Amino acid sequence: MNTINDTAVTGGLNMALPLAGKKGLITGIANDKSIAFAVAKAIVALGGEVALTYQNDKTARYTQPLAEALGAKLFEKLDVAEEGSLEGVIAKCGEVFGTIDFAVHSMAFCNADDLHGRVIDTTEAGFDSAMNVSCHSFLRMAKALEPLMNHGGSLITMSYLGAERVVRNYGVMGIIKAALESAVRYMAYDLGPKGIRVFAVSPGPIMTRAASGIANFNTLLEADALKAPLGRTVTIEEVGALTAFLCTSGSSGMTGQTIYVDAGSHIVA
Repeated sequence: MNTINDTAVTGGLNMALPLAGKKGLITGIANDKSIAFAVAKAIVALGGEVALTYQNDKTARYTQPLAEALGAKLFEKLDVAEEGSLEGVIAKCGEVFGTIDFAVHSMAFCNADDLHGRVIDTTEAGFDSAMNVSCHSFLRMAKALEPLMNHGGSLITMSYLGAERVVRNYGVMGIIKAALESAVRYMAYDLGPKGIRVFAVSPGPIMTRAASGIANFNTLLEADALKAPLGRTVTIEEVGALTAFLCTSGSSGMTGQTIYVDAGSHIVA
């Protein structure tokens, strides 16, 4: 685990930091290799305060020490498939923080059979489940957070190039991510008048727990590194830094975009 800025973690307020005094919710940390964890570290290093979530008791064993290291103000169970779970977590964030400045949606799910098969063989139940957890939960998150973001802020979700192009073995998740990126644009239009900005961050392939479910993922990593103009894949720290930037005032003139952080591989056919 990388060293975390001591001043940010211990609650010391350095107003020179870009996110000093800013508060937000970060979901989707499974372990210290998670993109969401890198995002949380980057935000805390810039002075932000965070609330973190865990999915179940099993994952809590791995994520609670990370939440403690980051000085998380809240550490709550969140299973978006359970009715009221998301809204309950956000209500607690309101009680602790008062207002919210940013939220990071880093959640996705697809049944293995649906992920590994042809898209036309996807079951209705499997498609509905993947869409609910991976896409619709972002809309629900925005709706629940809207009253707490009356001063504006940033909403960020995680996508992948499979939303735009066919990526072998990504299957129905490509369709789901395409819907998610479209949702970002429509959400940005709806929420723009309130100063709430919405983004999708699209990292290149990174070996995370979620990525391990994609068949032949190592081959995808190697191919991506060969294709990328920078000649490599990206790190979770680079994704974290980009996402943290989108929470700062430096990105105040931006909204509605899918932003690639993939060493440039998306520009190469």
